[in-house]
Amino acid sequence: MLGSTHGTLTTDSRRARVIACGEQPSPVVHGRPADVDDLDVSGRPLYAGVPDLDRFFRPESVAVVGASDAEGRPNTGITRQLIAWAERVGARLHPVHPTRQSVFGIPCSPSLADLPEQVDLAVLLVGDPLPVIGELAEAKVKFAVAFASGFAETGAEGAAAQAHLAAAVRRAGLRLLGPNTNLNAFEKFRDDLDGPAIALITQSGHQGRPVFAMQELGVRLSHWAPTGNEADLETADFISYFSEQPEIGAIACYVEGLKDGRSFLLAADRAARRGVPVVAVKVGRTETGARTAASHTGKLTGADTVVDAAMRQYGVIRVDGLDELQDTAALLARARAPRAEGVVVYSISGGTGAHFADLATAAGLPLPHLSAPKQAELHQWIPEYLSVTNPVDNGGHPVGDWRGRKIIDAILADPEVGVLICPITGPFPPMSDKLAQDLVDAAEQTDKLVCVVWGSPVGTEAAYRETLLGSSKVATFRTFANCITAVRAYLDHHRFVAAYRSPFDEAPRTPSPSFRKTQALMRPGQQLSEHAAKQLLRAYGIRVPREQLVTSAAAAVRAASLVGYPVVMKASGAQIAHKTELGLVKIGLTSASQVRDAYRELTDIARYEGISLDGVLVCQMVERGVEMVVGVTHDQLFGPTVTVGLGGVLVEVLRDAAVRVPPFGEDQARGMLDELRGRALLEGVRGGPPVDVDALIEVVMRVQRMALELGDDIAELDINPLMVLPRGQGAVALDALVVCR
Repeated sequence: MLGSTHGTLTTDSRRARVIACGEQPSPVVHGRPADVDDLDVSGRPLYAGVPDLDRFFRPESVAVVGASDAEGRPNTGITRQLIAWAERVGARLHPVHPTRQSVFGIPCSPSLADLPEQVDLAVLLVGDPLPVIGELAEAKVKFAVAFASGFAETGAEGAAAQAHLAAAVRRAGLRLLGPNTNLNAFEKFRDDLDGPAIALITQSGHQGRPVFAMQELGVRLSHWAPTGNEADLETADFISYFSEQPEIGAIACYVEGLKDGRSFLLAADRAARRGVPVVAVKVGRTETGARTAASHTGKLTGADTVVDAAMRQYGVIRVDGLDELQDTAALLARARAPRAEGVVVYSISGGTGAHFADLATAAGLPLPHLSAPKQAELHQWIPEYLSVTNPVDNGGHPVGDWRGRKIIDAILADPEVGVLICPITGPFPPMSDKLAQDLVDAAEQTDKLVCVVWGSPVGTEAAYRETLLGSSKVATFRTFANCITAVRAYLDHHRFVAAYRSPFDEAPRTPSPSFRKTQALMRPGQQLSEHAAKQLLRAYGIRVPREQLVTSAAAAVRAASLVGYPVVMKASGAQIAHKTELGLVKIGLTSASQVRDAYRELTDIARYEGISLDGVLVCQMVERGVEMVVGVTHDQLFGPTVTVGLGGVLVEVLRDAAVRVPPFGEDQARGMLDELRGRALLEGVRGGPPVDVDALIEVVMRVQRMALELGDDIAELDINPLMVLPRGQGAVALDALVVCR
């Protein structure tokens, strides 16, 4: 976001300001320059641009700058790998080196200008790629890869060098992967695997190795994008591109830092529109993780609460471990949408079933009781003394004969069941081998999800290696936790996609009349007084108490009679952030004498503390309701964010709040309330009435409009407390703090 300007800003004037500051003047949407309708009220793109990366992943011609075949040189091994990759993808490879006639028997060009044809991709095996960028532009190269390190990951000096590199790439009109990247994009992928594939994006190549290795378990991978420092091409570019590829069933990401929060959300929105799941490990949950990530990639990790909320908002599935990334991405890539949400746990041991069901229920998986007719059907093959409500315990013996398959088929035939999970904690061939085969056979005949947890630590058993892993229909896991995580993500994803409405489609394109009204109130770099802050809220239709600003005790008495007793009196001034701590608030005043005394005391305290006042507020006293906080802060990655939580002193004590990144719809605003631990307070507790949740939602949506329109002008907005009154009576902003940028 750019610095503050004041006066009415149309979309065109905001764009003009961007041009004046030397930024790129025209965002690109779907490969074309954006027009006014593609920009929101702040002049930001509403839709993700999709870079045409076909010629990056499958070029017709490749140049290797700095190619070598000298033994013992690092470039030699890289050149050899690139030659093999070019053969696999059917590309013509051209070595480039100023002093060599040939490399590995391939004729070598002394410079890019001497190439025998225009190339799609140039791989730069040079220590400093910056001097080569101009040559790439003259040769009209579309894509380049820079392996060189020593850029933003090394500190301020390296960050400056990377900024110069990025600027040169923009001027050249090409797309660059890296710097500080590796050869992962040029790996050998198995071409004998069927079904939807996983596309992999990593900022650390080594962290993608476990996902890449899943090919040996029969899981198909189609692409690997090692983004490195993201001087140009970033994670968001690859998410947008991969979500358009028909063969890709899921996108798996290892993210250390986001280059640009807005670009990431636009890409996630594109994937959500198309129903393509994005599963991500995002480091930086702790200060230690954030510092380490910054040293590795040189980018902001972002406030993790905001990153986490933004990912949930757009359906990105965040997991913590690489093992979870593997299992969740594999399940989401290969499993079709659920026919029902009910999960049934089926085992040969009551203890196993109870243990798994306990963990699954705690994680929020729906484990419905099977109907009485279904239980009676199962008891045809399972002894009456065993429980078949859910979990289903077969006691072991039915697994070894024809009854085992009958039980599985009967469970899957229940219309309330969408997922069958069978934990097999250890190999016991008389039972486990037959059970595994029955599950595989049943999975081939059903359109419902069948999951197996193979708990053996050995993993060499034929039932696991051949029967279960040999099936493309059964989802096989090694731990209870990973199975539960993946199944929950599977159900959540399809529920999310079914209800998804892109907030960018409804984002305002032009400023509202409220925006124009508030421009005279803005004070760049300053905090507004409470009186001015409330005028700002009133301009956006947010209710504030009846109040008057006075500058004398006599005026305070007159104001109190007009406002109506009892009243609250507050010192009002731009310097005051915490009035209560300074004794600058008086509540419950019921007479003229109390008002006169309060006025003198407030002004005396202000004078003693050296605080400049613009007057004293005489306010209507509002008592009955639940105190909430609604606010706007400016995140370094995502720009303006909206927060709602329990207000008053509870916001500091409990920190019970939820956050969203604008734009968002009313459904997301209601979802924020559902995330609060104190949500029950809004429904009424200990005989208290339920409060006006609809009015609270309306305030959140109006504050969001302020964030969208005034995001360049407001560093912080805090409505605390917002008194939410009993149902049907609305909500009143009792206090407000606004800090201008």
